Amino acid sequence: MAAGLCRLRRHLTAAFSSAATAGAGQAPPAEPLTELRQAGGRAVSGGAGGSGTRPRSELGDRNPAVSHGFCSTIVLNNPRRRNALSLPMLQSLRRDLLHDVKSRELRVIVIAAEGPVFCSGHDLKELSSEDDVKHHSQVFELCAEVMTLIQKLPVPVIAKVNGLATAAGCQLVASCDIAVASEKSQFATPGVNIGLFCSTPAVALGRSLPRKVALEMLFTGEPLSAQEALMHGLVSKVVPEDKLEEETMKISQKICESSKSVLALGKATFYRQITQDLDTAYKMTTKVMVDNLTLRDGQEGIEAFVQKRKPVWSHSQEKK
Repeated sequence: MAAGLCRLRRHLTAAFSSAATAGAGQAPPAEPLTELRQAGGRAVSGGAGGSGTRPRSELGDRNPAVSHGFCSTIVLNNPRRRNALSLPMLQSLRRDLLHDVKSRELRVIVIAAEGPVFCSGHDLKELSSEDDVKHHSQVFELCAEVMTLIQKLPVPVIAKVNGLATAAGCQLVASCDIAVASEKSQFATPGVNIGLFCSTPAVALGRSLPRKVALEMLFTGEPLSAQEALMHGLVSKVVPEDKLEEETMKISQKICESSKSVLALGKATFYRQITQDLDTAYKMTTKVMVDNLTLRDGQEGIEAFVQKRKPVWSHSQEKK
């Protein structure tokens, strides 16, 4: 048992600090750091190292075969460096998150990863004393921007986790609207063990987990198993590894059946009310419910229910 725990701690330390050692002295990978794919798995663009654009014929809103919109999957694509959130990786992730944001047909974004580590957190080589404070600030500010962007996007964002998520990688999972994890996944904030307390990951963890659970993770660096993460609310579902893609797509397809405009209103409202006191939250959401009824899709949904038919969504912000 003790030997097993020691191996796990070594694995966590390696995952968290790998960016400081792996690939030292080597040229940057030729592959894009993130890869943008539509549902079905076809790569349609690359982030850093790729074109960052997509042929018009492949856009979901120009594809008549896509009846309910499309799901974009952003794949963290640097497994050699354990998908560390380097400055270029963060820039690439931000670019892909914003890529189709104005498309009426975009319904869901899934964040996945190549390799056994979902994301090991920041690239510690970028945080050495050789870099100045201005550079360090740039890294953390961009990371905070990406994490808050996820919750500001008008579509749900799902983390599809199949492996280890540590430090800012754990923060990324906590920042997503939904998280589906395989049974082998683990989650940790081991920064305290190397003298860099996970203060920014604590923002997302403290809003996803009970306070004492979050603080135990932050104070000890010990990992949560997938089942523990589910029990405490860090992830939404835990499934066998061979069912992870199926379960994630099932959730995505269900979301695609709803009105994009209604979901966008609901998501924005949820994050606004969650930090307010009870009376203020009810006052604000009461107004939003009334505003929702003025939307074209708000009235279409009610009429379809009364008439016992499927609604025909406009997915627009137009009012009835």
